[in-house]
Amino acid sequence: MKSSKWLVPAAALVLCTCAAMAQTTLVTERSISVNAAMELATAALEACRKHGSQVTITVLDHAGRTKVVLRDDGSNPHSVEHSFRKAYTALTYRMPSGQYGKRATGSFPASHGPLHLTHITTAAGGLPITAGNTVVGAIGISGTPGSGGAGAGGGGTADEACAQAGIDRISKGLGG
Repeated sequence: MKSSKWLVPAAALVLCTCAAMAQTTLVTERSISVNAAMELATAALEACRKHGSQVTITVLDHAGRTKVVLRDDGSNPHSVEHSFRKAYTALTYRMPSGQYGKRATGSFPASHGPLHLTHITTAAGGLPITAGNTVVGAIGISGTPGSGGAGAGGGGTADEACAQAGIDRISKGLGG
């Protein structure tokens, strides 16, 4: 009979645990909308055009899915892939791709680690898009003059400035 004293509390614990698990079966995640992605990309393109740069812009959602790609007239063919890699790196590491590049190339030899992962780059020009502390997407831009790897002449910085102009355009809707 003594063991039956524990049966009711144990059963209640199992039921509570199961109920709690059922509550977390589905999750809601914050992500950038296609309308915001289009506005962001268009604003970034306008900013780059002011400097005479022909670029490609890629906007990814929170899960790394492509929302928008804008390839300006006259932009280089490789800029499509490069802009995606910049956005993907910024999204994955939750920091500007150039900042990741400085960290990665300074921490270990280029022949090791994350630099072998698909779609990762050390080039500047990718920025995470945040709402408060939540990364809801990323933007990557490629094509401004000198937008090669980390530490290349001003291009990555120019790509990043255009990306920031796009983020600034939609910042009010990002709230927090």
